Amino acid sequence: MSEIINLEAIFIPNDGEFFRVKLALDIAIEQVLEEPGCLRYEITEESETRIVLTEQWASEQDLEMHGKGIALQDLNESLSALLAEPVAWERR
Repeated sequence: MSEIINLEAIFIPNDGEFFRVKLALDIAIEQVLEEPGCLRYEITEESETRIVLTEQWASEQDLEMHGKGIALQDLNESLSALLAEPVAWERR
């Protein structure tokens, strides 16, 4: 049996871009929750300067497939000019 993968992604919006970043994440969340192996994909902390997305995946393979999926590609494209720094990922 695979070990469940827990991640946190930290997004730092550019000044004045919080709502656009949040909207892009909200759209992606709806899509990603339908991906195989996605157990959790939700914003767990937010402020004008920081948004934390908590993820939980059933297996490493499911996470790898997510990384290649259209929802994440679309999200990355949407956020490309809206973030002050690259997304920080942490395994939990």
